[in-house]
Amino acid sequence: MGDYTDAPEDNLLGLTSKQELNEQEALGVATVERYLLEELDYPVDLSVALLQDLHRRAFAHLYDWAGQWRQHVPNVGAYLPPPAQRVPQLLYELIDELRHRQGLLPTEPTREQVAGLLAYAHHRLVAIHPFTNGNGRTARLFTNLLAYHYGYQEVVLYQREAGEGRTQYLQAIRQADRYELGPLQELISAQLRPLA
Repeated sequence: MGDYTDAPEDNLLGLTSKQELNEQEALGVATVERYLLEELDYPVDLSVALLQDLHRRAFAHLYDWAGQWRQHVPNVGAYLPPPAQRVPQLLYELIDELRHRQGLLPTEPTREQVAGLLAYAHHRLVAIHPFTNGNGRTARLFTNLLAYHYGYQEVVLYQREAGEGRTQYLQAIRQADRYELGPLQELISAQLRPLA
C-alpha cells in the first residue's frame, strides 16, 4: 500500500520536490518516534484521539489536514479502502477490539501473543486507511507504540526502499486482507526484541 503523497504542491512548506517532501515526512515520523520513546508514559490508554495525535505530530508541519480523517476513497493500488464516512466508526471499533484483546492477554504475555496483537492492530489500521496520506507510517508508529507498551523495541517491518523485505511485507498485508494474519504476525514476531 502506497505511503507517498499524490500532490506535492499541497504542503504547507511549498515543497515541490518529492525527495524533499519524503525527507520532511521522515523527519516528522522520527520526531514522533522520539516522543514515543522519551515522553509518552506507559502503559498507554489506547484511543482514537491518540491515533489522531500521532498523525498530527508527524505531519502537521507539512499538511493542514494532519490528524483529520480523509474525505475521499484514495487510490491504494488494487485495494479499495472503506468509504470515508465509515472511518471514525471503524476506528472506534478497532480501539474497542484492541482493548478487548489486551484484556484477554495474561499479565506477562509471550512474544507470540504480543505479535498477534500488533499484527491485528497494524493490519486493521492500514486497511481502514483513515488519513489522506501517511497511513503506513502512522500504522508503523502505532505498532511501535504497542511494542513499547509491552516492553519491546521498535518493529522494523521493512526498509522504505523497494526490496525483498518490502515485498514480503506487502504479501503479508495481502494475506491479512484475506483474514490470514499468520504471515504478518511472523514478520512482527521475528522483529520483537526486549527493550534494554
